[in-house]
Amino acid sequence: MQKAIIYKGPGQFAYEERPIPELKHADDVKIKIYGCAICGTDVNIFAIPQKHPCKPDIIFGHEFCGEVAEVGADVTEVKPGDKVIIDPHGPCGHCPSCLAGLPEACEHVYLDAASGFEGQALTMGVFADGGLTNYAVLPKKCVYKVGDDTKPELMGMAEPLAGCGYALEKLNVHVGDTACVLGAGPIGLMFIALLKASGCRKIIVSEPIEYRRQKALEIGATRVIDPQSEDVEATIMEETDNLGVDHCIEAVAGLTPDCINYVRPRGKVLQYGHDETAHPELPLGTLLKKEVELHGGFLGKYYMRKVGQIIESNILPLDKILTHIIPASRYQEAIDLASSYQCGKIFVSIDF
Repeated sequence: MQKAIIYKGPGQFAYEERPIPELKHADDVKIKIYGCAICGTDVNIFAIPQKHPCKPDIIFGHEFCGEVAEVGADVTEVKPGDKVIIDPHGPCGHCPSCLAGLPEACEHVYLDAASGFEGQALTMGVFADGGLTNYAVLPKKCVYKVGDDTKPELMGMAEPLAGCGYALEKLNVHVGDTACVLGAGPIGLMFIALLKASGCRKIIVSEPIEYRRQKALEIGATRVIDPQSEDVEATIMEETDNLGVDHCIEAVAGLTPDCINYVRPRGKVLQYGHDETAHPELPLGTLLKKEVELHGGFLGKYYMRKVGQIIESNILPLDKILTHIIPASRYQEAIDLASSYQCGKIFVSIDF
């Protein structure tokens, strides 16, 4: 048996004993788990009222990583002892979307089964057993090897970073472009780092929390704005000679209309903030007249191998985006800190 953090309902979890899983298929990989990062989705799941659904009585946590403990007969890509990052919603590989080269839109995410929640993928740690425990077994398609010297706490950032990287590629950012990021939580900070690495000359960030504004400057923002006391649109126009930014990234949820106003004609908006309860009204006239490109971003499955290489390269200041490492035995403290927004990325290490 192994100890695990079990989701019990909105605002509730418990430490319980669960069986250690064993290999069932020739392509299975058994992982000894190092830890699991906290996602904004986790905060929304534990929020009251709840902002994202979750299946009760599953092992919680989807941003996990570890090392290979055992492999099935058909697995040759990894071996016991290899460090691996995890795609918690691996594509099936055979549905129309996968065959069209769109694994991020897979119709049968992970184990080809339905989550039981309409419109939701069967993500491990949200709708199926996840990573806040000692061991997990998953198909080899969900496992990506990284270098032996890669830090576990940075490996735990792979899943969200893959989503950000995949989404940002839609904007086709060029050296010298200008950008605005709404929100400087962990996802916003990842976008700031990616925009800077892509060559943006100005990265304007709107964030109401002082801690996160300062963190945004540390990561690469050229100007930060407190939307509670400053006029965001006026500042953006000041910074761009009254034109608007080339790209605006929404990393909060619900501020899509503002993004449309902040970009230049034919500017690009990326909606990445995820809140299942948000239903903003769009300024269609502005959207049409400015011919704004509006993109959504969700999962980054095809990007997982690339994100492993990014983490290994140290090209991004991920060690600055990561601000806390907290053991799983103090999980309530970790969730409370994430909910306070006085942090960057939190990695929960397994100490059971």
